[in-house]
Amino acid sequence: MNPKEEKRNFRIALQMNNFKTALKGFERLIEHTAAQKRDERLGLFTSKEESIDYDKFYGTVRDLFGPEVKSQDVKCFYRKLCNNPDASIDWCEIFGYFCSEEDALASQIDEENLIFLVSRKQRVVISGSRRRDVIKCIVKIPHLDLLVAASQKGLITVFNSQMRVQTSTTVTDTSWITGCDYLFQLKRIVATTERTIIVWDYKAQGNSQENYFVIKPMDHCLLCVCVVPLPDQVCRDDILLGDDGGFVTRFTVNSDDFGLKQAKSKKKFQNQVLDSKNFKSIKRKLHNDWVMKIRYIPALSCFGSCSLDTIHSLVLDSLKRLEDNLPVREFSMPRGANTFCYCMKANVLVTGGDDKVLRLWHPNISTKPVGKLVGHMFSITEIVTNEKDQHVISLSSAKVFRVWDIQTLSLLQVFHDSQGGPGDMQIYSMVYDSNHGMLITGSSVIDMYPLTRMVQDTKQIPHTHEREINVMLYNKTFHQVLTICSESVIKVWELETGLQIYHILDPHGFSVELTAAAVNESGLIFATGAYNGTVKVWDFGSGQELRALPEGKDWKEEEHWLHDLIFLKSQEKHQYLILALERNGKIKIIQGNEEDVFLMVIWELPDAVPFLQDGNRVLHMRTSSKPKNPNISFPDVELILERKLSRSINNPAIRTEVNCIDLLQLEGYNLIAAGTLNGVIILWNFVMSTVTEVYRPEDCFTVDPDLDPKRFRINDILFLFRTPECARRSSQDSICSSSQCDSSRGPQSSKGSKQSIHDAEVKGENTNSLVGEQQFMDKKQYGGSNLVEAQPPILATAHEDGHLRLWTIEGRLLKDMLPFTKHSAISLTSLYTDSCTRILLAGNVEGHVILCSISSFLDPPHDEKKFKQLLSWRAHALEIVQVIYIEDKQVVLTASIDGSVRLWQALNGHYCGYFGQRRIFDLAHATDFILPCDVNEYPIEIKEESKFIEKKQKYEYPLIFDRARWRKMSSMSLLFKRTPPKAFEVEQDFKFFKSLSSPKIRKYTLEGFMTENKEAGIVFGSLPIYRVPSPTSLRFLPLIGSEAQRDSLDLLPGKKKGGHVQHERVRRRRSLKRNLVPQINLASSFFPSITK
Repeated sequence: MNPKEEKRNFRIALQMNNFKTALKGFERLIEHTAAQKRDERLGLFTSKEESIDYDKFYGTVRDLFGPEVKSQDVKCFYRKLCNNPDASIDWCEIFGYFCSEEDALASQIDEENLIFLVSRKQRVVISGSRRRDVIKCIVKIPHLDLLVAASQKGLITVFNSQMRVQTSTTVTDTSWITGCDYLFQLKRIVATTERTIIVWDYKAQGNSQENYFVIKPMDHCLLCVCVVPLPDQVCRDDILLGDDGGFVTRFTVNSDDFGLKQAKSKKKFQNQVLDSKNFKSIKRKLHNDWVMKIRYIPALSCFGSCSLDTIHSLVLDSLKRLEDNLPVREFSMPRGANTFCYCMKANVLVTGGDDKVLRLWHPNISTKPVGKLVGHMFSITEIVTNEKDQHVISLSSAKVFRVWDIQTLSLLQVFHDSQGGPGDMQIYSMVYDSNHGMLITGSSVIDMYPLTRMVQDTKQIPHTHEREINVMLYNKTFHQVLTICSESVIKVWELETGLQIYHILDPHGFSVELTAAAVNESGLIFATGAYNGTVKVWDFGSGQELRALPEGKDWKEEEHWLHDLIFLKSQEKHQYLILALERNGKIKIIQGNEEDVFLMVIWELPDAVPFLQDGNRVLHMRTSSKPKNPNISFPDVELILERKLSRSINNPAIRTEVNCIDLLQLEGYNLIAAGTLNGVIILWNFVMSTVTEVYRPEDCFTVDPDLDPKRFRINDILFLFRTPECARRSSQDSICSSSQCDSSRGPQSSKGSKQSIHDAEVKGENTNSLVGEQQFMDKKQYGGSNLVEAQPPILATAHEDGHLRLWTIEGRLLKDMLPFTKHSAISLTSLYTDSCTRILLAGNVEGHVILCSISSFLDPPHDEKKFKQLLSWRAHALEIVQVIYIEDKQVVLTASIDGSVRLWQALNGHYCGYFGQRRIFDLAHATDFILPCDVNEYPIEIKEESKFIEKKQKYEYPLIFDRARWRKMSSMSLLFKRTPPKAFEVEQDFKFFKSLSSPKIRKYTLEGFMTENKEAGIVFGSLPIYRVPSPTSLRFLPLIGSEAQRDSLDLLPGKKKGGHVQHERVRRRRSLKRNLVPQINLASSFFPSITK
């Protein structure tokens, strides 16, 4: 047997053995996981170290089969295993082969799920172009967000980001333009005609048509051009040229060649012709036919040129190969190549030509393509790539566009440009604008095809449910989102993709509205509550109903309306404990066991609001005489009352029911905090057996018909508590420290703008550098100590008056903040914090999201200045009912009564999409800055408060004329100059401006103050006035040249008093006045008259 075949067979056998070993390990993992799930169903305890959650399961699968395994397939497999551990399982399911492909095929056929939305095509007609002119070349300048278009007959146009003409010029040359590009170092535009090179200064003031150079002659007809972007070069650019002789030329241009350093020179140049022999150029023949396209690829540090030559179709090599005669890397294909492009992420070259086949090449393998894309019926003329979405867009000579997925080599979209007459059939140039998600083509006009996702995200109304959202939950175990609308429809979504997994219709019966829901810590079950008081427990993975609390026979309608549900930690695995808050203010615990079919209420908290209203700040509790339930952490308690309740306290016009609750059962704390409709904060401490009134607003028990009765209401309450483990971890990772967000702030404080956001991205303020700053701060804060004590919890409350307040559990107010939004005093509706309480999120009734940093504030002594609002943005046009922060993805979820659940970037407030859209989420890459159609406000970034300190504006004295200095510098030639100066002409040897100096007397600065003068008018009466202390004697400066006249006249002959001599002196004085510069009295300028 051939040794090569033996080696190949050995390699195949080794791979098969490795895969079999991985399958055996996978089978053991399945057995272990299934056994654990069976034990959990039986109620057996499993230690946290031995338990296999989703993250551990997914990590083990990746270790066995490699990183090619998709998380979505593993998640579906894990969900199936959790729902039914005894089900038959095949290893192929881990690779996604158990899913049906009907949905994927339907989504591909769906016309609204296309890549480019052809129906929204925009067209730009270039004015001023000649008859039958076409766009020969289009170049996008990403860092300037400019578009350069060159027509065949000499019109070069620069467009701004809104596709408006910024400047243009017309090249008066007999030959046609063949290509153009941008010179990065010289900041000029270069264009090539058939025989010349044009260098145009598009930023020159005045008539820009005169500001270009013509370099000629050239040896061959130039067909294409590109610029080599080398950042290490200064004032020099290299241009690559391809011609009809198969030559590739490296042409070097310097700023000295065009006299660009003489910026102060006012000499106008018009169509200046430069000799090409004076420029450095190196050329080499690489093809036996025309060079159709030439490009420089910075990622490979290589240039590429393609030709119609069958043997030397594509050449890819370093620029050094142009200087020597060493062999170059060549790619051969039938009938040559018309165009090519490079995809950096996939690391492939894509070529196309007259054989109608797209070939994919590895840059280092020139013998055989790694893939082929077949489908075009005519010659391929242009190819561009969309790096972000990994798409290749190819264009044929019949104006047929095809969009391909470069990873799967599948066809995504085909569309045809049917507009235009017979003369407009050909498209000469095509470019993809990644800044705006636009495909731009040039023929006789410029056509722009937007991405469908750009139009959907900006034009379509976000639509998740048919009705308003009541509840939104996040399952950390499965990374899924659960939403419930007022029409009683439950939907479960995948966070990473935004796809819907399943939905449940009428879960509590027909037209029974769901008002509350909660998910347990393991993420395997969730509970729902309705307005009629019924509660049901569901399996999160399958959506199957497990237990139910039926409606009581004697219950009145809406009497037990459930307002909130919270899962409690149970001592036994097979038990469910749910803390429920009813709208009437009652707090109770609902229990469910696996052997029981129904849930039951086992505990109810006594109502302490009336007794606290009676003047008691602290009430004590005692254990009830009822037998204690050992499975719950709350004892059955009764209030110890020292006196009876006063009858005059109860006022039916004042609502005192509990509106929101929160629970804290960590580090020895066993607390329930409640906020009432009249603004009272109540704290139940089951360790100390006390009920404390933390806060009571003034006049909260008085009725005022002129004021809003809901003005004191507390809409949400939240415990802010950092465990010792989180305190140690906060020194290592943080998403939003104060130093981070301050470094990412722009120059504006209260004005949010798209520009400031883009500036932050350009400066490279990414998360890694910001986390490093937080690490330094936290290490300095904790001093490297591993022993960190848990600080007492803090209460955060969201009020109806728009204030966000933070309290100690003793009732001391730490921070009273009115969040900064476009309109102040907007009612807050929801609060949320991360697991280590580093940030605090709030939502209000006008759809704003407020992001605050509280990491440093939680550390004693709770400095008020360390509580900082970082960001605010408009997420919805209507009220937000819930905000959730996802730490590992650094995104924010918002749910509103408008029926949509939207996704946002937490660091900058950028819109990512909404659940229910056709486009799949892409959270791994930064999204384009877009806004939903119902939002037109940009995110507002907040600076530090200390930077808002007003400073007095100070002004310095202007320069004054120094007579002594001028006398030393003046010359006799100025006095006796014969030719009189022209009007408004300044003499070159006139030393007046060099004689200016700072004032010698007053070294202090002037302070401006505002005043009003009705006589001067509304404009001039409001101008600032500068008050200058008056000198002892106000002497006006002399006329310029008077001292020189007097000194010069002393030197003249004839000092007699005779008439003849006197007449001669007067005549001489008049001639001096004509020869000198105009006499200016400067005293009135520098010393204004002051009325006494």
